[in-house]
Amino acid sequence: MNKIPLTVKGAELLRAELHQLKTVERPRVIEAIAEARSHGDLSENAEYDAAKERQGFIEGRIKEVEGKLSSAQIIDPKLLDADGRVVFGATVELEDLDSGESVTYQIVGDDEADLKSGKISISSPISRALIGKFAGDVAEVQAPGGVREYEVLDVKYI
Repeated sequence: MNKIPLTVKGAELLRAELHQLKTVERPRVIEAIAEARSHGDLSENAEYDAAKERQGFIEGRIKEVEGKLSSAQIIDPKLLDADGRVVFGATVELEDLDSGESVTYQIVGDDEADLKSGKISISSPISRALIGKFAGDVAEVQAPGGVREYEVLDVKYI
């Protein structure tokens, strides 16, 4: 089975979600099913159908999160020693050479990616173009609007 890269923070978030699903959501849906069953005829009971559907979703998500955690390769960016090279977990400051705009991204796992908080997926085109680069290097990214060039200004492991 392939290892799924996760930062320490990403693994903590998945563990918290799993705990929430098992201790809060699962008992709540079991209670909703029992309540709907008490209303009698299940063949035309929309509440029962909705609760069973919700239970299926919760159980599926529990299995998915457990699978991800069991095959996770947890990487702490603070412990990386990549000699200034862009690697998974690194925080990279870039300058768009066309616009001169400066942006900062952390390269994280697919589940952790959130562009609004500056976290981009390891499988994104920009991450793939940046991996292995050093400060001062220029990365060419194939974007939907054409090729964009970014200069790596700084690489941090925080």
